Amino acid sequence: MASMKVPFNSKGIQELPNNKPVLYRIETEGGKNNYTGVAKKGRVQERLAEHLPGAKDAIPGARVRIEQMPSISEAKAKEARVIARSKPRHNKRGK
Repeated sequence: MASMKVPFNSKGIQELPNNKPVLYRIETEGGKNNYTGVAKKGRVQERLAEHLPGAKDAIPGARVRIEQMPSISEAKAKEARVIARSKPRHNKRGK
């Protein structure tokens, strides 16, 4: 499936496609994974905006990398694998 990397800001988020579920990773300036999550089709930009500085679920980051998935269930399965492997700093334990 398609993947894309953009700056983690309002302008960068607006460039992302909204037509499929995605797995997203919020990365530091050095490329380290700070947070991994999923967003449903049609809600990608809105979900990522919830993590911008000043938002209710703010996560620090410099870039966001998305990977479009065929279904939300496949996105959630891959999210679990990525979190188990990379242990992102801002993902809550036991989620």
